[in-house]
Amino acid sequence: MSEPVKDSVKKVGGNPITPAGFAALRARYDVLLGEERPKIVDIVSWAAGNGDRSENGDYIYGRKRLREIDRELGHLSRRMKAARVVDPAEQPDKGKVFFGACVTIADEDDEHRTVTIVGDDEADAGSGLIGWSSPLARALRGAGIGDLRTVRLPAGDKEWEVIGIAYG
Repeated sequence: MSEPVKDSVKKVGGNPITPAGFAALRARYDVLLGEERPKIVDIVSWAAGNGDRSENGDYIYGRKRLREIDRELGHLSRRMKAARVVDPAEQPDKGKVFFGACVTIADEDDEHRTVTIVGDDEADAGSGLIGWSSPLARALRGAGIGDLRTVRLPAGDKEWEVIGIAYG
């Protein structure tokens, strides 16, 4: 199911995602389709049988929630269809920053930060997971230990030095 990382880096068609990220998308899809949607359908069916639907809160809310679930299911389905599962552990060149790399960087003030480059659908900057197409990830791509990279930020350019690279 996964493919060599280097190929996915050079041919960035689709949406690169880690196996764990894809599993999380799939789990959310399964919960919505298998658990939440059937519950809401039951509530709407019950509420529809109670008479006047125009003033029936359960019916109105249920229909609204059903539309939200269907919209999210469509979004998740499209994201999973476009996804390319890439296993970072299969990266042949572990001395450079590519998809899935856990990178330790230091700025001009010698403040260290560790980030992991993941798919855009699994990005969570607060947890140190940055999306593949984010400015910092784009700047770090292909860097080796000791390389300096400049990132353009709204507050101005910031320079980072790569001080560690790991693949999990």
